[in-house]
Amino acid sequence: MYKEILLEIVKQNQFTSHFSFDRVTEENAALRLNDKTASIGFIYRHVGETFNLFGQFLGMPTDVQNTTIGKTDNGQGRDVKYSKELIDRGYRMLTELVENSSEGDWLKPVETPFFGTVTRIRLFAHVLFHNSHHAGQISMTLSKGNK
Repeated sequence: MYKEILLEIVKQNQFTSHFSFDRVTEENAALRLNDKTASIGFIYRHVGETFNLFGQFLGMPTDVQNTTIGKTDNGQGRDVKYSKELIDRGYRMLTELVENSSEGDWLKPVETPFFGTVTRIRLFAHVLFHNSHHAGQISMTLSKGNK
């Protein structure tokens, strides 16, 4: 039953976030909420990268390279199609992780450079919260942003 619950949580995050993520285009990727914030494209790329990079801590290898974590927006988000692929890949990765993990795996500790040692379920929850947080930023920028 726990797998079904976790899969439903992933599906809901994907469904809720798509209202923002699916509106990102090449035309609006350069929008910023103000001149001190990152562009929509950068945030979108950041979501895709971190999604996959966090997966490494959960035992899911990736070839995704960090171009956004701790970095300044220098146009890394121009390739919207690639960012979408990263996000889609991230959701597939989480689904695969849930399907291939045992119930006992979720309370096992993982070491992260961001939070120290946390359980796998806490890191899983953080990944989904992180997606939602940035989906909100994208939504706000789509409605109030400028170039």
